[in-house]
Amino acid sequence: MSERKARTGKAQKVRYAVVGLGYISQIAVLPAFSHSRENSEVTALVSGDPAKLKRLARKYRIGHTYSYEQYADCLASGNVDAVYIALPNHMHRAYAEPAARAGIHILCEKPMAFEEAECEAMIAEAEKAKVKLMIAYRLHFERGNLQAIQVVNSGKIGEPRIFTSSFSQQVRAGNSRLKKDIGGGPVYDLGVYCINAARYLFRAEPDEVFAWHSGEDGDRFREVPATTTAMLRFPGDRVASFTCSFGAADRSVFEVIGTKGVLRMDPAYEMVEALKSEISINGKTSKQVFRRRDQFAAELVYFSGCVLHGQDPEPSGREGLADVRIIQAFLQSAETNRPVKIRTTDVSRRPTMTQEIARTAVTKAPQLVKAAAPGKE
Repeated sequence: MSERKARTGKAQKVRYAVVGLGYISQIAVLPAFSHSRENSEVTALVSGDPAKLKRLARKYRIGHTYSYEQYADCLASGNVDAVYIALPNHMHRAYAEPAARAGIHILCEKPMAFEEAECEAMIAEAEKAKVKLMIAYRLHFERGNLQAIQVVNSGKIGEPRIFTSSFSQQVRAGNSRLKKDIGGGPVYDLGVYCINAARYLFRAEPDEVFAWHSGEDGDRFREVPATTTAMLRFPGDRVASFTCSFGAADRSVFEVIGTKGVLRMDPAYEMVEALKSEISINGKTSKQVFRRRDQFAAELVYFSGCVLHGQDPEPSGREGLADVRIIQAFLQSAETNRPVKIRTTDVSRRPTMTQEIARTAVTKAPQLVKAAAPGKE
């Protein structure tokens, strides 16, 4: 574990500081520690809101709390081995790099950062400090998506040729996801799932993209587009396309069309409901339901295992870089109304069924403290 040792008792545990106490931390990350107790525990909270710190520390019996200004004290305290960064996109680098320099391992929410250069800097700092860096792609540990990867690459539906996807939700005015300067917009928040799915299903990187923005104007979407539609050209005459939106009804689906059949996941990306797959070949259709699980606990168990056993995680920082590089190309394409070629990211590992981790789903949604779902006030 770099130069520090995890707490030992009957079993080793990685001690986490959760940095940022917004919606995702409260609804998913903090509850997940109750399902990852074998190797993970939360020992510190970091937030700019004293009320959140007080109430959540009391609720989860966490002994150490810090403001953002006290982050360096948190890292130097000896009470944490890793940080879970759940901050707005533009803040990821500023909190990842000091952690690395302090010898603290980093589990960072996706997208990895706001810009490509920030991702590269985070990777370099983690490598220099010899700490583990993982990007929180929860579906890399979820059975439905992992099985889809297996099916597509088994040849069961023939050669995969076309990927299509839709991911949408209504986001209320005033939500931070609608602020441009902190990395808001549907392509950063939702499109990253579609990009990542196309990449892990095709087992390849795109070489050219084209994108455009659309949707309603007005107060809600003054800074970011309501909708982004994108196309990605992959080697081997394969193409992916998707639409992501903050101004449409809830939808989460992808489809892979092969030379012999079709695989469909609907819903595909959800964290709070069962996922469903449908495979159609020669007029015969088979369906499967993947029951809801605690996808965040799976991330914690996996990353803590990597820390404790000195293994390099998948999804790595380079996985995060690949998606942000594509997002940046989308934004350039939408601005210029032209296709944009992409410098290929060297990603040596892809998710496989060996990464599946099953943990019981959170049964009761926690009461939120000064936080709300994107579609709620």
